[in-house]
Amino acid sequence: MDQLLKLVPPGLVVAVLGVLILSQLFYAFLRYRRRAYLPILVMTAAGFGLGQLWDYLGLPSIRMGQVAVVPAVVFALLLQPLARFLPRPQRRPKEPAAPAAPGQPRT
Repeated sequence: MDQLLKLVPPGLVVAVLGVLILSQLFYAFLRYRRRAYLPILVMTAAGFGLGQLWDYLGLPSIRMGQVAVVPAVVFALLLQPLARFLPRPQRRPKEPAAPAAPGQPRT
């Protein structure tokens, strides 16, 4: 168990928790017409990724451990309007196939 914990970088844990917490806050407080949680979560994760790229390029940022927090939050917030353009699975149930008439082969 101790060896497994050494393989996971602490910045990854902080980033995952930050994405989950921030996406819940965006979902609760930002108002858009058609909202689903999964696109908001994806855009928040993309914002955190861009924030880490910002830090990797050496641009100024405020960090929490290994995570560049301020650019990640700014990018995640700026990407939220794009969440409505992500494709979502349809929630409508599929109609069952019509039964074949007696004596007719099934297709």
